Amino acid sequence: MDSRRLALVLSAVLLAGFASTIATATPPRPGTEGNNLTENESATLWSRDDDSHYISNAAYREGYGEHRTLVEQVANRTDLTFTRPPGTANVWTRNDHDDYQPGDRTTSIYPEDATLSDSRFIKDAHASVFAVTPSTEVHREPSETTLHVAPEGRLLGAVDYRVRTPSGVDRPDRTVSWSVDSHEITEVRLLSDGEVIARADGDHRPNLAYELRGHETALTLEADVSVTLEKTVEEAYYVDVTGPNGTNRTEKRWQTSTTSVDDSVTVSEGLDIEVYDLSVTLYRTTYPDGSSGVVVFKNQPWQGYTLDANGSASVRGVWRFYTARDTDWETLTRATAEGRSSIVSDALPVYVHAYPSELGPRAEPVRGGPEITQVWGTTHEPPRRSIGENVHVEVVENSYETSYGVAVRSPDFSPDGFTVRGIVRGVTATVDTATGERAREIRESSLSAEVLSRNETGATVRLELVDAETGEPIRLDDASTPRYAPLPEESRSAYVTIAGHRVETNASGMATVHLDEPGLYTARYHSESWLGQDPAYASDTASVRWHPLTTVTGWVSLITTIIQWFLPFGIAWYAGSRLGGMINWEVG
Repeated sequence: MDSRRLALVLSAVLLAGFASTIATATPPRPGTEGNNLTENESATLWSRDDDSHYISNAAYREGYGEHRTLVEQVANRTDLTFTRPPGTANVWTRNDHDDYQPGDRTTSIYPEDATLSDSRFIKDAHASVFAVTPSTEVHREPSETTLHVAPEGRLLGAVDYRVRTPSGVDRPDRTVSWSVDSHEITEVRLLSDGEVIARADGDHRPNLAYELRGHETALTLEADVSVTLEKTVEEAYYVDVTGPNGTNRTEKRWQTSTTSVDDSVTVSEGLDIEVYDLSVTLYRTTYPDGSSGVVVFKNQPWQGYTLDANGSASVRGVWRFYTARDTDWETLTRATAEGRSSIVSDALPVYVHAYPSELGPRAEPVRGGPEITQVWGTTHEPPRRSIGENVHVEVVENSYETSYGVAVRSPDFSPDGFTVRGIVRGVTATVDTATGERAREIRESSLSAEVLSRNETGATVRLELVDAETGEPIRLDDASTPRYAPLPEESRSAYVTIAGHRVETNASGMATVHLDEPGLYTARYHSESWLGQDPAYASDTASVRWHPLTTVTGWVSLITTIIQWFLPFGIAWYAGSRLGGMINWEVG
């Protein structure tokens, strides 16, 4: 057996000098095959291996006669994850596809879940999808996974079959024999929703380039298998022959006929996917202080995006990534006319998996960088069940939210540096590819508050809201004001609050409020989101103070209140002093 698959059968290796048994994982032992990857890169691929059986470095050296790298040691104990979809799965899979070895004319090799087809002479025929690359399998819900594939990529497959040669006939007067004249895979095709999008000459290892558009679709790998057999029939016939001496006799003679018999079958396997054609809608503005406001809406899950040319300001989403083999390809079935047996697969496709982590969305750098001001998203249940037991990653444990829109305020923004990175490797979106880019203007507002009238019971305050530069009134009570919000929840009206009152200014930019209690009040203009208006206005505040002592009536009321409070004490003091004088006079 090839040493590159030694780890597949070494479930328990007894090492000399060690009393313990070392269990190894199903994937190839690190360093036994490169596939154009370094040892460290190869070690990160196998998130579905059994991490419960750790091999110490000493035991590894004793068992294999070589050292491991630090990454290989860590990967033996746990699973390694990535902040971006790694390219290692793509490199490994394309190279390992060549390791699929089909059978010969009498043998068919297929994965255990293959859909088999038989015809008269063709048996155990199959067309199986090995991998679609680049792609990412997204774990969104406990019972839901979606395979997102890039709009342009390759589908790798495996096709095989065996030929059944009928048994001959051997009788005294008739002999029938069969032989295989030719057999082949005549053509392979790739279909999207029933329409052929790629075709190639027959191959046991089809490698088809594709271009896809749209979103959800069904990919189907099809292959035509044909065989031609020759049927040779020898039949006896008898003739009467007159000999030289005039005697008659019956003579047995043979006639031979050869015919060609054709047979064919079409085999296929379908795969449900979602085309990962990432598109974004970008809204941006500049605040009066010079900082940028950026809102990005995405049509599909996203990994993150950068805001400036050097990549120092960025936002990262909720998704992290790991790589794992397709376990359906761990063992293959060898089928012959005598029976079936299982064999270890020399070809292991590896996929990138995306899962929701405890982090995200978050802005980087944390200090002095972008500020996330709003997030739009959808709530999901944690997908631990769909990930499986042998994958040890920091998946969320409670309900989480996937965001399709994020609003950011950032001191730095550059359209040339703006890039949204997708969850499928190589898929990005920029300002140039955005489905819409809409600029918004934010102006300074000026809010003022003035006490119009006051008395001992309250005060009337006038609020005025105007454009700080032009002095034009800002009207908030006009329902006919155009709204430009991309989402319904963004079409709320702006308003002004003071002392718990919520008011809207009229055509003159004014509103009045009656205050019942004296004190210092702050009026605040709650501006509408800049997504909803063009131009939009920045918020502003104003202060106003009201106290009864600022009026004559207030002073009279204060004196009256003081007299009312102290009059009983004065009467009591006067009565006490008079009574004390009378007591002293009687005693004297």
